[in-house]
Amino acid sequence: MGDFWLPEAASTMAPKIDSLFTFVNVVSGILLVGVVTAMLWFMYRYRRQDPAERPSPVKESKLLEISWIVIPTILVLLVFNWGFKSFVAQKTIPDNAYEIRVQARSWGWSFEYPNGVTTDTLYVPADEPVKTTMSSQDVIHSFYVPAFRVKQDVLPNRYTSVWFEATKEGTYDLFCTEYCGRNHSEMDAEVKVVSRARFDEWLESAETPDDIPLPELGEKLYTQQGCQGCHSLDGSDMVGPTWKGLYGKTDHQMADGSTVTADANYLRESILQSGAKVVEGYQNVMPSYASLSEREVTGLVEFIKEQSDKEVSEE
Repeated sequence: MGDFWLPEAASTMAPKIDSLFTFVNVVSGILLVGVVTAMLWFMYRYRRQDPAERPSPVKESKLLEISWIVIPTILVLLVFNWGFKSFVAQKTIPDNAYEIRVQARSWGWSFEYPNGVTTDTLYVPADEPVKTTMSSQDVIHSFYVPAFRVKQDVLPNRYTSVWFEATKEGTYDLFCTEYCGRNHSEMDAEVKVVSRARFDEWLESAETPDDIPLPELGEKLYTQQGCQGCHSLDGSDMVGPTWKGLYGKTDHQMADGSTVTADANYLRESILQSGAKVVEGYQNVMPSYASLSEREVTGLVEFIKEQSDKEVSEE
């Protein structure tokens, strides 16, 4: 459990960050009390007791002036040295770190492991260094796990990395801390820390994309790739067109005044080249998903088709 102002510390880096944080706050508190106490004393001691009173000349104290220059300078250098050492340690990734690829997009996370397994929950082994290699499909996001005391911006068109070593098994929160649009507050995930034996067992039994039926793969990607942030399944209006009843629609109106039939080819083109045809009434804000495999694209198409089939069966 954390204390009253910090979350639980669950990584090797957390105690170093917390000790510096505590030091800065304690010193700041002492200085605050000292300054306020001195102000109140001076207000009382040197208050004017008579309108005709004239204060005597004040002779400066060399020792006092040297003290309030030297002591703050020492404190600043101490904090800088302490923080810089922690910064270097946080940026020096161990050679034996287990690497996981992180993909950020508006508004969700996906995590890919060396064997090809992809999840929307981050699973990591306890007591082993883990390196995350991260990129964004659209705008700037920020990877933040409070319990691990790690935070790193995730940028489009380049990779960034951060590492951590979890020390306690359990489930922890992961947030995006860079405002990234309409559903930024919902861009969260879970980090599950398990023993190495349980992690290996999970990784071996986890389904890879080739093991999942296409509609189920599409449903999984709908969450993993953040599609739920823009496209509803119940007909409600969001950033993008709803997927309810979309497949097979013959009068799908485009922004340029043309109409198209929402068949498999149109859906495929919209996934891989999002700006090729923009639907009327919506902005061209969807990123390209050209990084998806052929089977993943087909899975999404089949899932969209399934939403139209459900509507027909309900009628």
